[in-house]
Amino acid sequence: MIRVTKTFLPPQEEYQAILKKAWDSGWITNRGVLIKELEEKLKNYLQVPNIIATTNGTLPLQIAIKALGLKGEIITTPFSYVATTSSIVWEGCSPVFVDIHPEYLTIDETKIEAAITSKTTAILATHVFGNPCDVETIQTIAKKHNLKVIYDAAHCFGVTYKNQSIFKFGDISTCSFHATKLFHTGEGGAMFTNSEEIHDILFYQHNFGHQGPESIQGIGINAKMSELQAALGLSVLPYLDIIMNERRSVVNQYNETIDFSKITTFKLRGNTNWNYSYYPILFKDETVLLKVQAKLIENNIIPRRYFYPSLNTLDYINSKTINISESIASRVLCLPLYVGLKKEETDKIVEIININV
Repeated sequence: MIRVTKTFLPPQEEYQAILKKAWDSGWITNRGVLIKELEEKLKNYLQVPNIIATTNGTLPLQIAIKALGLKGEIITTPFSYVATTSSIVWEGCSPVFVDIHPEYLTIDETKIEAAITSKTTAILATHVFGNPCDVETIQTIAKKHNLKVIYDAAHCFGVTYKNQSIFKFGDISTCSFHATKLFHTGEGGAMFTNSEEIHDILFYQHNFGHQGPESIQGIGINAKMSELQAALGLSVLPYLDIIMNERRSVVNQYNETIDFSKITTFKLRGNTNWNYSYYPILFKDETVLLKVQAKLIENNIIPRRYFYPSLNTLDYINSKTINISESIASRVLCLPLYVGLKKEETDKIVEIININV
């Protein structure tokens, strides 16, 4: 069976050799040597001033909202994974949806200002499929209206914009290190900020509020990454060039063989060094998508409707119709993309798609 993704696993003995350090010390969590080593190596790899590794990719969003003291309304995108919206609601704020750009698929920055009210405190935008938002325009709007900016950069490991890590933009950026991502720790995630003051708040909030073993600086939660997760990340990290190159090869195969006379994909924003994280295709309508999806599944090929549904349609959201997002969500399908996907497999996938559109 060919699934939409396949977790990259390094040789087991390499993972076990790293994990042995934690085993020998008996220190399995609470920021042991492996988590500190991983954070330092990721800082160097990503060229960011700091990083706080976490146990998953959703808690960073919730902590970011809490750390910035956000209340009221947060402007966001309906075209994202559900964690983006659920984190806003979970933290007692109200998501206000702004439609997306029909080509970039990121929040349409030209529609943000019209959604700002006296209750607006922040913009939480998603870099979709690793494709950056218009970070300059969003920053200009945020500064003009005294708003905070959080980026859900779950798909963005290794992405650069104008030769800078995408994690350097906004007040806080978050990332996922889930097993489906190109860099992963099984489950995991991270928070990034350029502000030392915000970093200090994020740090104590991800560790129960501790500032030292006997001092509680403020309210916190447990979002710490374990040594077991860090060991997996340290064993995956040396393979990043291989992972990126193989994914690039698969993307190139799709680009060269898909019939784009009836299918489109997203437009990559200029000055972006992309990470080949996902391969979405857009059909004319949902009817064609469902036909192609059924034919792929008949052949043991499992794509994913990612992102579906448009988040403004969630049962616990009171929102109006968001036209472009709902249209895109109804007809976008992500194709299999992972290390080890063979050319004959991508050829079969493309043949089924081209015949049935």
